[in-house]
Amino acid sequence: MTGRSLRTRLVAAMLLLLAIASTVIAVVTAVALREFLIDRLDDELRASNRVLIRAEPGSPPTVALAHPGPRPPDSLTAVVRDGNVLAAGVFPLGQDVLPVPAVEYPDLAGVPAGAPPRSVDLGELGDYRVVATRTPIGDVIVSGMPEAGVQATVTRLVLIELVVTGVALAGAGTAAAMAVRHELRPLERVATTAARVSALPLDRGEVSLADRVPDADPRTEVGQVGAALNRMLDHVGSALEARHASEMRLRQFVADASHELRTPLAAISGYTELTRRGELPADAEYSLTRIASQAERMTTLVEDLLLLARLDAGRPLEGGEVDLTRLVVDAVADAHAAGPDHDWRLAAPEHPLVVPGDASRLAQVLANLLANARAHTPPGTSVTVALAAERGDALISVADNGPGIAPELLPNVFERFARGSTSRSRDNGSTGLGLAIVRAVVTAHRGTVAVTSHPGRTEFTVRLPTGP
Repeated sequence: MTGRSLRTRLVAAMLLLLAIASTVIAVVTAVALREFLIDRLDDELRASNRVLIRAEPGSPPTVALAHPGPRPPDSLTAVVRDGNVLAAGVFPLGQDVLPVPAVEYPDLAGVPAGAPPRSVDLGELGDYRVVATRTPIGDVIVSGMPEAGVQATVTRLVLIELVVTGVALAGAGTAAAMAVRHELRPLERVATTAARVSALPLDRGEVSLADRVPDADPRTEVGQVGAALNRMLDHVGSALEARHASEMRLRQFVADASHELRTPLAAISGYTELTRRGELPADAEYSLTRIASQAERMTTLVEDLLLLARLDAGRPLEGGEVDLTRLVVDAVADAHAAGPDHDWRLAAPEHPLVVPGDASRLAQVLANLLANARAHTPPGTSVTVALAAERGDALISVADNGPGIAPELLPNVFERFARGSTSRSRDNGSTGLGLAIVRAVVTAHRGTVAVTSHPGRTEFTVRLPTGP
């Protein structure tokens, strides 16, 4: 019964127990009835034997068999002298005597005189219950009565019990299924509540755990399970609320900090450019160049953080029709100019492929994906950008034949500050936010982004709906 539902196992167990109980009752009843009928048959047999002996004392065997004394239908009479059967016959009702076949004589001759009645198989004549009595002249009179009536009665009882048991099992199975279904409804409600909770996006956003199990009666086992699940949901709900509040405070801090950092960074960049216009020593010129480079990099980081904070806050993007064909062509051209040591390839339709969305953000998605391919693959790597329409969606893929992404890093490539090196090296200028921005922008456009990677091929796939 492994793998079956609890309802099925309970009903099967109940039917099995009922079948065992019915079988025991049927066997005991049949055995008891047979013993009772055999006892009655023995009583009749003894009475018939006594009447026969009184009616025919000292008569020759032929006279004893032909004597019209009181015999039950199909009764048996045999005369045994010195261990040999002299004559044996069966007396059918209203018919002549039927002689017992000589092959059955040894069974009759072996019946001891004065012993309790016993059963003897007389072949075609069937089973007989026989008893032997010694006469005053030394002969042994064996009297017998057929067990056919007993066997017929027991067989009929067994058949009746089988029919009644079958009907009872069918009715009991139906009633048990209905009763078990009714009793397990609270458990089904517990499972339904747990399924609804498990389907909630507990890993992100604000989650409200309003579902509770209605059956929480502590007096029942199912109620205890429901109460325990409700307590667990209360604890999980409190933890989720605390986590969400902490995340909101952190996001607000990042947004505020990013916004506040824009002004001093702009001032640093401005004063740096202003200072570089004059005549400066070589070391001062180098220092100002590095200051300008790091200020530009920090400005990019602040802008990325501010963009993610805005997307987390659910701020709407710019709306309009975006020609993805134009964006892909421009993005590949920009990537070729930024990374001429890579082999850039384009596969795009000749006609415009339009989707609703924010053109500048979608352009940033393409720029980040191509920059990621350029930064994490060696020179000479072939990068193919493909655009196609598929089942009402626009499909953008960026594939390269580089070394691939490590399997342990693949599940986290879209997380913030995720990098392909455990040392978190910044030699390539990566902030670790590019792919996080890709996922956030694509999700804001009701699309999906996925990645597959193995040595020799890495492919990022963006799917955007073309409908509103």
